Amino acid sequence: MAIRKEILDELLKDYKNPEDLTGKDGLLNELKKAIIERALEGELSHHLGYEKHSPKGINTGNSRNGKSSKRVKTDTGEIEIETPRDRNGDFDPQLIKKGQTRFEGFDGKILSMYARGMTTRDIQGHLLDMYGVEMSAEFISTVTDSVMEEVVAWQSRPLDSVYPIVYLDALHTKMRDNGHIINKAVYIALGVNLEGQKEVLGLWIGQAEGAKFWLKIVTELKNRGVTDIFIACVDGLKGFPEAIESVFPQAQVQLCIVHMVRNSLKFVPWKDRRSVAADLKQIYTSANAEAAERSLEAFSKKWDGKYPTISESWRRNWQGVIPFLAYPDYIRRAIYTTNAIESIQRGFRKVTRNRGAFPNDAALYKLLYLALRNMEKKWTKPIREWKMALNQFAIVFGERLPERL
Repeated sequence: MAIRKEILDELLKDYKNPEDLTGKDGLLNELKKAIIERALEGELSHHLGYEKHSPKGINTGNSRNGKSSKRVKTDTGEIEIETPRDRNGDFDPQLIKKGQTRFEGFDGKILSMYARGMTTRDIQGHLLDMYGVEMSAEFISTVTDSVMEEVVAWQSRPLDSVYPIVYLDALHTKMRDNGHIINKAVYIALGVNLEGQKEVLGLWIGQAEGAKFWLKIVTELKNRGVTDIFIACVDGLKGFPEAIESVFPQAQVQLCIVHMVRNSLKFVPWKDRRSVAADLKQIYTSANAEAAERSLEAFSKKWDGKYPTISESWRRNWQGVIPFLAYPDYIRRAIYTTNAIESIQRGFRKVTRNRGAFPNDAALYKLLYLALRNMEKKWTKPIREWKMALNQFAIVFGERLPERL
C-alpha cells in the first residue's frame, strides 16, 4: 500500500535524530500503537455491525463498553495499547488476541537468535539492548520449546522411496546426565533426492557412535518409506557397511576417501607425510578400479617396509574404496567423501560451542533443527550436472530408477 508523501512529511516534521524514529518512545512505536488500536476498533465495528456513534447501533443488544490496557512486546520494543471491549463480552480480537502479550514476528526473532547459537542469557541481553524489552529465561524457553512439535513431525515424516545418494555420519557433543557430563553422538542422514536436492532425512541422538545404532537408523528410514538407496557414503566405522547392506542389500557402500587418507597418515612421521599422501593420491585418482589396484601394488612395494598397515588397511576395505571409480568425475566429486554432511556438522558445532553441555536430548534437538532450517536456505545441488548424473544412474541401476523420470 503506497503512503502519500504528504503523510510522511507530516509524520517526520519533528525528526532530528535516529532516536526520534527508532527509540523506545520514537515514531515507529507510536505509529505501531496507533495502527494496532485503529485496527482493533475496526474489528469491533465489524463485530458489532456498526461504526462508532452510528445510530445503527441503537437497540442492537450489544455496544461498546470502554477499553482495557495491555502491554505488548513487539519487534521494536514494548508498547501499551488500549483494547476496546463490548458490553456482552463476546468480542474476540484477531490482531492481538485475548491473553496475547507479543506481536507477530517477535517469536521469530527469538527463534532466529537461538538458531544462531545465542544462549538464553545472550538473547535476554540483546532484546534489552536493542528493544528495551526485558524477557525472562522461562519466556524464552517457552518460545523455543514451541518448535518441538514441529521437530517431532519432521523427524517422523514420510520419505521418498528412492534416494540416489545418502550420506551417513555423526558428530559428538556433551550432555548432562545425573550430575555427570557425558559424550553423546548426533547421527545425521543426508539424502540427495531424485531432483538432485539435498535433504536431511533425520537426526538421532544416542550414545557413542556404533554400527548397531546405525542399523536402527537405516531400518527407520526404510519404515518411513525409503525402498532403495543407490550409493551410501560413509566413514570407515567397523560394521557400518554391513549394517546398511542388511537393510538395503543392493546399495553400493562408498567409504569416505578423505577418512581413509587421514587414517593412513595418522602414524606417518612428518618427513614422509607429503610423499605418502602423494602416492595415496595416485590410487584414488586412477582412471578405473584396475588402475587403482596397480597403484596400490606400487604403493605397497614402496612403503610396506616402513608402514605395512597402510596398504593392508586399503586392501581390507577395497570393496568400499572402489565404487566411485566407476563414475565420471562430476559424480566422483560428490561421493568420494562425506564432505556434504561434514559441512552440516561444522554448522552444528558453530551453534553448540557456546553451550557447554546440554540438559537433555530435547534441548539439543531443538537447537540443531532450528540451525538446520537456516543452513538449508543456502544449499546448492551437490552435483551441478544432475541430468547427466541421472543418465549415468539409469545405465548403472537400470530398473531401480523410477520410470516417472
